[in-house]
Amino acid sequence: MIKKVLIANRGEIAVRIIRTCREMGIKSVAVFSEADRITPHVLLADEAYNIGPAPSSASYLKIESILKAIKISGADAVHPGYGFLSENADFSEQIKSYGIKWIGPPENSIKIMGDKVMARKMAEKLDIPLIPGTVDPVSDSEKALKIAEEIGYPILVKAVGGGGGKGMRIVNQKGELINAIDRAMSEAENAFSDPRIYLEKYLEDPHHIEIQILSDTHGNHISLGERECSIQRRYQKIIEETPSPFIDADLRKELSQAAVKIANSCAYEGAGTVEFLVDNNKKFYFLEMNTRLQVEHPVTEMVTGIDLVREQINIANGEKLSVSPDIKSKGHAIECRIYAEDGLNNFQPSIGKIIDYFPPSGPGVRMDEGFIKGQEISPYYDPMLGKLIVWAGSRAEACSRMSRALSEMKITGVKTTTQVCKSIVDHASFKEGDYCTHTLEQILPEILQGDSEISTDLMESAAAVIGAKIIKQPIQMKSENEHTLWSDKGRIEEME
Repeated sequence: MIKKVLIANRGEIAVRIIRTCREMGIKSVAVFSEADRITPHVLLADEAYNIGPAPSSASYLKIESILKAIKISGADAVHPGYGFLSENADFSEQIKSYGIKWIGPPENSIKIMGDKVMARKMAEKLDIPLIPGTVDPVSDSEKALKIAEEIGYPILVKAVGGGGGKGMRIVNQKGELINAIDRAMSEAENAFSDPRIYLEKYLEDPHHIEIQILSDTHGNHISLGERECSIQRRYQKIIEETPSPFIDADLRKELSQAAVKIANSCAYEGAGTVEFLVDNNKKFYFLEMNTRLQVEHPVTEMVTGIDLVREQINIANGEKLSVSPDIKSKGHAIECRIYAEDGLNNFQPSIGKIIDYFPPSGPGVRMDEGFIKGQEISPYYDPMLGKLIVWAGSRAEACSRMSRALSEMKITGVKTTTQVCKSIVDHASFKEGDYCTHTLEQILPEILQGDSEISTDLMESAAAVIGAKIIKQPIQMKSENEHTLWSDKGRIEEME
């Protein structure tokens, strides 16, 4: 049985895993870069090891340093979280070759589903609907033009090994295609070391729906229902919820059956997510499978009461699933991703020190954060600070609760997307559940204008309180020395 887990990650997901390990009586080992020396996952873990300089290429992506930390710590299992090395089949293989348990799927499942072309071919064999497009990569320009004419514009150019919107281009007409392919291939090469691209039909007003699955080592595969992930900006999810306000029970069943079929076909093990696009006529198409825990997994946990990290660890221990296929979800959950970005300035990343932090609380409120007061937010990593999740008995109550929680949360020192998220949740399109993947793009100008007016009103109110005088000198904050950061003596070890 697993006794000590090394978390090959950082931020809120590392904290999330550490908490479950502690509840299970399992020791946790954190790894950190120089930029993350004083962060929550380092402070909460039983042990922590410095694995290199701030750039992720020299730390969190440096396999040799992580393997060294495993050896020194005596960890008998590795949880990769998401991002970084979580879908690196070679890393998984190396971990297992050292006799260490990998809390994730087999390397073959990662290889198949991590390659979008291979995944599409598998879905095609299983008779699961695919968005019209190419099954094989496209490299010849003339062939690409011919295929695009057959599919019909608009076309989506996509990177084979892509994710997070990288290596993707929308093409509305023939004259734009070649340039879009060149740019997508270049971006894919830089981001994934894989320049291959393929083409697919660009759907009008689709919904991005994903199914959470769990698979054990005994051939059992179950669906834990769907998540609606259509509030996106530049293909990056911002708000997720479950159940979806768009799909019905029959479609939910079809999507779940398709997801389980895919998991079974690649002999999947652990937690995974099968993603689909659903059009206005509720016809669905396979999109991809993510062979890891998703950022938005907490909404599923809130409505099912299942700790997905605990299930991952139990599965890695060879245990059968502890939940039955007919599990019922209860109530409604919504998650907002809180980024260190300036929502009023084209979502530019915001760096600096967290001066103060007041977390939201109350019934049905959960905050998964990866930062603390006094922490420096650097430009080296993803700008997501944490995730705010709420649960309520109905969707209307959940929307109201999320709005209240967002208004309650205060983070100073860096700019965040808190107010933008609140404006989205309060918008009629979201409150009525009438939105798709293009909705945020359509309502964002209105939201940003409203948020700008709110900011101006707040400044004017503050000026009125101090006699309508504009203070040009910066407000004096408390000394850094007044903020004490603790650590157990000898707990944070330096690797030689």
